[in-house]
Amino acid sequence: MSRRRSWWGWGYEDAALSATDAAALGALLGPRFGLDGSRRRAPSVDTLDLARPRLEAPGSLRAICSSTPAERAAHAYGKSYRDIVRALEGRIDHPPDIVARPRDEHDVAAVLDWCGDIGAAVVPYGGGSSVVGGVEPDVGEGYVGAVTLDLGALDRVLDVDHISLAARIQAGVLGPALEDQLRPHGLTLRHFPQSFECSTLGGWIATRAGGHFATGPTHIDDLVESVRAVTPAGVVESRRLPASGAGPSPDRLLLGSEGALGVVTEAWVRVRPRPRWRAGGPVRFATFAQGVAAVRALAQSGLEPSNCRLLDPLEAAVNGVGDASAAVLIVGFESAHHGLDAWADLAAQCVADHGGQVEADHWHSLDTGGAGDIGGASDTGDTDPTGALHAGGAEAWRRSFVRAPYVRDALVTMGVMVETFETAVTWDRFSELHQGVTAAVNAALAGEGAGQGFVTCRLTHAYPDGAAPYFTVIAPARRGAELEQWDVVKAAASDVIVGSGGTITHHHAVGRDHRPWYDGQRPSLFAEALRAAKGVFDPGWICNPGVLVDPLGAEEDGGPPAAPRHPWAPRRP
Repeated sequence: MSRRRSWWGWGYEDAALSATDAAALGALLGPRFGLDGSRRRAPSVDTLDLARPRLEAPGSLRAICSSTPAERAAHAYGKSYRDIVRALEGRIDHPPDIVARPRDEHDVAAVLDWCGDIGAAVVPYGGGSSVVGGVEPDVGEGYVGAVTLDLGALDRVLDVDHISLAARIQAGVLGPALEDQLRPHGLTLRHFPQSFECSTLGGWIATRAGGHFATGPTHIDDLVESVRAVTPAGVVESRRLPASGAGPSPDRLLLGSEGALGVVTEAWVRVRPRPRWRAGGPVRFATFAQGVAAVRALAQSGLEPSNCRLLDPLEAAVNGVGDASAAVLIVGFESAHHGLDAWADLAAQCVADHGGQVEADHWHSLDTGGAGDIGGASDTGDTDPTGALHAGGAEAWRRSFVRAPYVRDALVTMGVMVETFETAVTWDRFSELHQGVTAAVNAALAGEGAGQGFVTCRLTHAYPDGAAPYFTVIAPARRGAELEQWDVVKAAASDVIVGSGGTITHHHAVGRDHRPWYDGQRPSLFAEALRAAKGVFDPGWICNPGVLVDPLGAEEDGGPPAAPRHPWAPRRP
């Protein structure tokens, strides 16, 4: 029996916080935030006031298309705070008119052809985990309707190259199912974003997702060998190569394209033997600044720990790793081939040189026999992204990390504003950015009547030249004005991030929410080049309008032109 996904919130209905756990959480924050103990309930899909569908699928596509309220509501939003708030209100601003579930690439092409013919927008959809408005069918004027293209049926590992350590995998496969299919081969992709449970390979590629490794191959970019995509103009498939210097990379054009150029349908990705040995553990620092210095030293040491995540004192307390008196660094090493004592000893010495208190008993190399890693579709609780399964503090952080989206949903139902944002910045500008963002968010919270709230920070990825700070905001929400309240906080933080030399996103993607800052961050000539590329791949500008670039022709003639028919789309009777 398949598990039911929540139509309005994160993940699976049977994994939501229990009433007991939610009550304990409310009691913890109630005195500070003035919570009354009540919880909002999401409305039944049957009671939603959805706009009538503007489209009807042609006979050739009816077998894969649906316009039921349940399908339309479940595909109307991603999983950001703004999305959850609107769903709890029963407010579905831009539902898709049709949800199409292609069975293969021919179906994908046929849907693109039909939408091009009639002038409908197409929004590719993987796991629906976007937190930046990337899958919301808010396509603007000029389209007769919007079709969400759910790739969930394209969910298989098609081929495994044991010699080259690579696998050809369809884009719609969810993280746990991907690992389940690689496990019998003794292989793993080892790409574990926090959204792993409900995100797909195609989504990771389209958004340049950041995964498990904190210092090595941090983004999915590093794991892609070649990409295949169906666009309104035809099929694009790059050659499988370990590396190439032959001009600008076609893979790089599709990586991060967010569905604006076409639909990623499969990819060859680099896999590896499943890890067997692990070492590492938690390290405590008197101050966050000391921890930052230690992370920089580790990132520049050449040791390349698989995990190197620093939590500020408040973030550590929120995640059950500390009591808010110390910053906590989670360090982990892993290998499929050898013990790790030498690496762990050097890392322990490095962090100790910067004031870190190492729990030495936890830092010995542990032979797990391959157990304790993410992979099972039935139980992502086996996750050990820290590479330190035997370390108590790391284990507490791990469990908190996996459960965080469910906890967020429960807090929102209680009237708490909970949201995250992230960036990356060079080490020389890190302090300025961290202090500036923290001050700006606290000021915005105070101005919005949420002065009891707080902002925390952790470093999720570390590079020799910089790091990726990840911020979490928790504050009492202003009932009825949650969106306006959050928008003020988000704008304040984003302005400081970009003004301090950071990127508007390290791994959450641009979507629709980050467009104002992305437009200012990218070079103007690159924007023109991107528009030109979209005009080639997507002549009718039907693919995910509103992300990355504005629709061509919107200013000149009030709407996008019609797309030509796909050159090889089959005709189904």
